[in-house]
Amino acid sequence: MLPTALNDAIESLGRLPGVGARTAERYAYFLLKSDPNIAQNIAEALENLHDGVKNCPVTFAIMDSDEEISPLYTDPSRDKSTVLVVEEPLDIYAIEHTKSFAGTYHVLGGAISPMDGITADKLHIKELLERVEKDAVTEVIIATNPSVEGESTAILLEKLLHEKYPELKITRLARGLPLGVSLEYADQITLTSALKNRTNL
Repeated sequence: MLPTALNDAIESLGRLPGVGARTAERYAYFLLKSDPNIAQNIAEALENLHDGVKNCPVTFAIMDSDEEISPLYTDPSRDKSTVLVVEEPLDIYAIEHTKSFAGTYHVLGGAISPMDGITADKLHIKELLERVEKDAVTEVIIATNPSVEGESTAILLEKLLHEKYPELKITRLARGLPLGVSLEYADQITLTSALKNRTNL
């Protein structure tokens, strides 16, 4: 019953993660009744997205397509002896916003998940092991997500790194109960981590 162009916009927007049918309808109708330049700018940005972005061959972070290596690696102020390992490229920017880390990064490209067909050989683990030697890395900080898949990936990374580099310092981001969360609403992984990492008062 809707005009074809509007219906197509709703269906396309509905493919985005976290966008249900009603939200897609609201987005599409907003764009329809707004200044056409808004929709045009969004369309142009999306059209240039794949050509304008690529992965760094060293860190696997995302970067401008005209760059050879990510500035997060080439910046001389960055300490290459410390590498923080994350699952996805956008995880880097969550850390960067804290302005408290001056090392480099390594993006795995996901986490081990046999159900989804993601095995260890599909992640950038081999490249991480090579970087430890190439950059004389002294500490690897594992910052995988606090999920079953993230925990499995972290355990495998610890094992592989310890086997190849016994003297390497391997750390993980501290985890526990966030402020404002009641015990009854905390998940099992968070509670287990909070107990293991309890501190003296």
